[in-house]
Amino acid sequence: MLDPVTLAVLNGRLEQIADEMDATLYRSAFNPIIAEAHDACHGLYDAASGATLVQGKSGLPVFVGAMSFAVQAAARAAQGRGGMRDGDVWILNDPYDGGTHANDFKLVRPVFRGGELYCYLASAAHWHDVGGAVPGNYNPAATECWQEAVQIPPVRMVRGGELDEDVLAILKANSRLPDSLWGDLNGQLAALELGAGRLDDLLQEYGDDTVRAALDTLRQRARRLMLDHVASLPDGEYRYRDTLDNDGVKDAELTIALRLRVSGERLELDFSETSPACAGPVNISRATAVAACYVALKHVFPDVPANAGVLDAVTVTLPDGLLISAERPRPVGGYTETILRMIDVIFCAVAQAAPERAPAQAYGTINALSIAGYRSDAARKGQRWVMFSFFGGGHGGHSAGDGLSHGNAPISTATIPPLEILEAAYPVRFTQWALRPDSAGDGRHRGGLGAIYEIELLEDSAEAFIFGERGRSSPKGVAGGEPAASNVFRYQQDGQWLAPPMTSKMLGIALKRGERVRLETPGGGGYGPPAQRSEVARRRDRDMGYVSGADAAQEKGRA
Repeated sequence: MLDPVTLAVLNGRLEQIADEMDATLYRSAFNPIIAEAHDACHGLYDAASGATLVQGKSGLPVFVGAMSFAVQAAARAAQGRGGMRDGDVWILNDPYDGGTHANDFKLVRPVFRGGELYCYLASAAHWHDVGGAVPGNYNPAATECWQEAVQIPPVRMVRGGELDEDVLAILKANSRLPDSLWGDLNGQLAALELGAGRLDDLLQEYGDDTVRAALDTLRQRARRLMLDHVASLPDGEYRYRDTLDNDGVKDAELTIALRLRVSGERLELDFSETSPACAGPVNISRATAVAACYVALKHVFPDVPANAGVLDAVTVTLPDGLLISAERPRPVGGYTETILRMIDVIFCAVAQAAPERAPAQAYGTINALSIAGYRSDAARKGQRWVMFSFFGGGHGGHSAGDGLSHGNAPISTATIPPLEILEAAYPVRFTQWALRPDSAGDGRHRGGLGAIYEIELLEDSAEAFIFGERGRSSPKGVAGGEPAASNVFRYQQDGQWLAPPMTSKMLGIALKRGERVRLETPGGGGYGPPAQRSEVARRRDRDMGYVSGADAAQEKGRA
């Protein structure tokens, strides 16, 4: 047993190692989605099981669950190819083994002490473009994984400290932006190198056994705290289901259905009634689904430490053949939209058991937008450019207050890339970037507001691609709160504003200089009956412009 002071010091030191790895990558990556939006993660993982031991505070929570699967995949691959060796780094983007989607490249580095494997360090980061049919890789019409991106199984990227130039050549040949890829890879390798040095310093100072005891204790504490939280919920069965607009190929709704069972200290998340795997790219792998459950539970019980102990008290039931347990070659590139819906149904099921713990649904889509083309100015004529970004919306109201306006998706701690960075890097101009009035769900505590983004093309021509959700089924309120506004995407052609046939997904939108695309993102659902909202809060909503026009008149009548 460690004394509390030593345990607290080691916990802080271990988290600091992961935090420094995060910071190293953010400061060195070429790609704005990593450098500005922080779509990445670093951590320490168990030598025997690959389970998450420690994660940085700024890394994406969804990677915590998924990265454990990536570490396990690298370890299995190494068994048949000489084993893990000191100084090696393994790389993969296989979403069926390592979770999430093919843009997220995972690097795994073993750490040895006295010739024995002590733990793994791992890095995950969203690379800008890795092949496939659509620049940026969010292909809404993909029907198999090879149409989305290059597929890299676990392979040695670094052998005994030496970079494998052959593997690098394959990766660069499969990207529209090889320089960006090379910069991001270097950033991840540097982060792992720094992490290995910091961990070695810590182990030299405190000893291998003491640090291992701290890691074991921290996991057991997370497990015990999670068991206590589950035991505080009323025993019973709670059901909720929600829908996705379509899969991008067939214009039909898909269902995410949850049966949440609480029995003493045990919690089961049963998704057996979810729609079967579909033709289009809103499928997700089993690893990704488990990671989504982890993220949702961290929102509901935020004080539980970020390690594998969170899931020790939870059973996740995912039968084969579901939309959320898909296998190769089902396309999975739009995983973000599906895990957001999984989080939504978990929130709403928990709200039936303990409404004080669960927020209403957030805006529920990242609206992955790519605009790509070739430069026409003399200095850079013919140079390829690809702008990829995701966008924000409103978070749900909750028992303590109104939801956050213009926040990022609850799957992550990433930030929305600043418009100044996007305008400096690409030939576009944001003609509007504002809160969206009337987009929040009403309630005792209203949801946060969504946003309006309008983007003008400054090049002669380009193509746009949109992969979104919540165009037909808006974010729901809880505990009597009302739903928020739906997602709206429009694009300009020949002076007319048009909408995608499938509402929220479309590829190959031809744009000319001066034409625009426009996103109006959803707000968050409301919490509690609208009649319980105070007159002071309603007056402030009107004064701030959060409600307008007919909605403002309705608010005045209600107040």
